[in-house]
Amino acid sequence: MIQLVEITKTYNSSMQPVHALRGISLVIQQAEYVAIMGSSGSGKSTLMSIIGCLDRPTSGQYLLDGQEIQLRTEEQLAAIRNARIGFVFQQFNLLPRMTALDNVLLPLLYANLPAAEGRTRAEAVLKLVGLGDRIHHRPSQLSGGQQQRVSIARALVNRPQLILADEPTGALDSQTSAEIMTLFQELHADGISVILVTHEAEIASYAKRIIRLKDGAIVSDTANSPGRIQR
Repeated sequence: MIQLVEITKTYNSSMQPVHALRGISLVIQQAEYVAIMGSSGSGKSTLMSIIGCLDRPTSGQYLLDGQEIQLRTEEQLAAIRNARIGFVFQQFNLLPRMTALDNVLLPLLYANLPAAEGRTRAEAVLKLVGLGDRIHHRPSQLSGGQQQRVSIARALVNRPQLILADEPTGALDSQTSAEIMTLFQELHADGISVILVTHEAEIASYAKRIIRLKDGAIVSDTANSPGRIQR
């Protein structure tokens, strides 16, 4: 599904160039569950941005389903993000004056779906993440864990092939974090590819493959055996 070949990313600063990624080569198959680990400054968020078509590499080749991503226009990249990739972030990025349902409906504004079909789909994903009885609540009326579930529902509503989650439990307590990570395991079990960025070993342990970065390079890439989920 994802193939990176000698990907580099360099940021120019007033002092000296910053080499965020240094020759990353990586293959991720469809329906994998991968955690990308590293300390602050290791390059993991930069790598996530490139995989998510939010940024372009300085050099190297990125293939998504066989398509060369770095050759796409900004408009084409936006279409790829909307159709194929769902994003979940540490900060939930929900619009405070909108209900959970309306927040989940936002990505469908660009999908040209009939309004009734979009609403049905949004309600279905909110039920999937356990919020069927909270669809008319605004973010201020929801707990942190519930808000993150809304953001996961929003990431799912366009039926993406891939979920990218950047420190998705960073703002949550340990029990709520475990609930959110179990939800990611369930999504993966249903055939969705999940790539998770984290600096926490406990969170990474839910994935089936753990890639560690240091100073912009891969230092290890190992298989993992997560605990069985409760379905």
